[in-house]
Amino acid sequence: MPSHRLTRFAGPAAILLAAAVAVAPQLFRGNTCGHDFDIHLVSWFDCLNGWRHGILYPQWTPSANYGAGEPRFIFYPPLTWMAGAALGLFLPWHLVPIALTFLLLAATGLATRALARMALDDAPATLAGCAAIFSGYALFTAYERSAFGEMAAFWIPLLLLFILRDKHFSAPLLRRAFDGSAVPLAVAVAGAWLSNAPLGVMASYLLAAVALAIAILRRSWAPILRAAVGASLSLALAAFYLIPAAYEQRWVDIHQATDDPGLKIENSFLFGHAADAELALHNAELTRVSWIAVVMVGVALLGLLIVWRRKTLPADRRWWIPLALIPAAVLLLQLHPSLPVWNLLPKLRFLQFPWRWLVVAEAPMAIFFAAAVWPRNGAKRSRYVVVAMAWCALFLASTAIAAIYFFQPCDDEDAVAPMVQVYRSGQGFEGVYEYAPIGTDNALVATGLPDACLVTDARKTLGVLDTAGANPDWWVEQNSCDAVFAATPPEAQSNPQRLHLHADVAHSGYLILRLRTYPAWRITDNGQPVQPSIARDDGLTVIPVQQGRAEIDVDWTTTPDVRLGRWISLAALLLAAGLALWERRNMHP
Repeated sequence: MPSHRLTRFAGPAAILLAAAVAVAPQLFRGNTCGHDFDIHLVSWFDCLNGWRHGILYPQWTPSANYGAGEPRFIFYPPLTWMAGAALGLFLPWHLVPIALTFLLLAATGLATRALARMALDDAPATLAGCAAIFSGYALFTAYERSAFGEMAAFWIPLLLLFILRDKHFSAPLLRRAFDGSAVPLAVAVAGAWLSNAPLGVMASYLLAAVALAIAILRRSWAPILRAAVGASLSLALAAFYLIPAAYEQRWVDIHQATDDPGLKIENSFLFGHAADAELALHNAELTRVSWIAVVMVGVALLGLLIVWRRKTLPADRRWWIPLALIPAAVLLLQLHPSLPVWNLLPKLRFLQFPWRWLVVAEAPMAIFFAAAVWPRNGAKRSRYVVVAMAWCALFLASTAIAAIYFFQPCDDEDAVAPMVQVYRSGQGFEGVYEYAPIGTDNALVATGLPDACLVTDARKTLGVLDTAGANPDWWVEQNSCDAVFAATPPEAQSNPQRLHLHADVAHSGYLILRLRTYPAWRITDNGQPVQPSIARDDGLTVIPVQQGRAEIDVDWTTTPDVRLGRWISLAALLLAAGLALWERRNMHP
């Protein structure tokens, strides 16, 4: 292969190597069990279990709430938990988080490089891609938070790439707006929504703001038209997730995602400090991420100043000015005076933390950084070598800092091997509070419950609280159940979205199922529909039964909102295919 063809792969290879370096500490120290690690790991287990039972798009997470389950897959975007489950098909589970982190960081680097190539040569563009990987926020998200959905930051530079393109500057409006970028733009925004809901919110606002800035600078409606079509098409493509997630919020206590003091915007502004002693860990984390924000925004703005002074900015100011505005806007959103903006714009408070906007600043920071430090054309070759070695050393130092200060050692029960063992035992795990039925408390769901418990009092307490702060424990010797019944076949081996019970009921009463209530469940007793009769504080399903033989079937149904979302996504997919063909012809009339 000719050497010039080999150089085409040098940049991507360098970024893959950089991503490998960024995750290398986990290969030696083991997994970092960040804040969201357990939730993602359990989701991967349950998704893969659903696939093995022929459920391509699982809706219910059966192992949550110690086997009583929750509708997590309806509300948490699917790409991340499906990616983890797919890796679990052929990798040992302890390698899955590391492999997924590598892939997401590498994708961010490659996407940033592609955006930078619009204005920079291959070498500095590659440096920009590496800088995005080693930005403080990317490593913080990977090591301290294990927020795999938010690590899908590569959608942001792709969004910027497709909205900033202007292939036909002097062409008519339609040809300029639809130059082959509208459909990829829609895919990028849809991908953000399907990876992480806060990322989707940020991508949508970012698209609107950047499109408006470009339209003003270019004095053209083309960016607005492209953004409007791309945003509309993206929401339609993601409708199979977005419509059920929005409609079915009325069935769960979703407000717990924003009502907790540690999740309120007011308590997370730059270098903030909440007086509540229970927020001590939150304050420590906020201090760390505040320094990261200051460094990232400072690097971006300093890099911009250097390239402006050196007169090495891209000739087209309509390209770099929108990128330059992003770090400044992100900084303003970290400060308390921006609170009216957070309260005014729809869904913005759903981000929980202002510093989440740092994911948007990664690509602009990396590009201005690379443009500032890369030697000018004509510099001595030795200078290029020195610069490359210096920044390799800096990136290694960044990885070391992440491994020392951000790395979260796993507790004995949170490590991957014990989690796998618990999952296979069928004991289940703690649930997520915002997915609980309204008016119920996850902390009241007892561990060790049978599949069904016969009682005369539907509100009877099941389980005994042994340890403060823990869930109650149930065992048969408590005699809280007049009789217990097991699923047939055993629940751990059955379809996770179906429960079948044979019960010889000794007396009339109620069956308390080890299953959280949810409107999508269809319950029949001896073939006759049954509605859960009484609401319990622990959210378990209660059905009345009569003395004698009972054949209980509980099946997950496809609700109308789910069907509507799927039909819209299918129509949008066909529309996107047609628009892509039209754009292709429009590029070469």
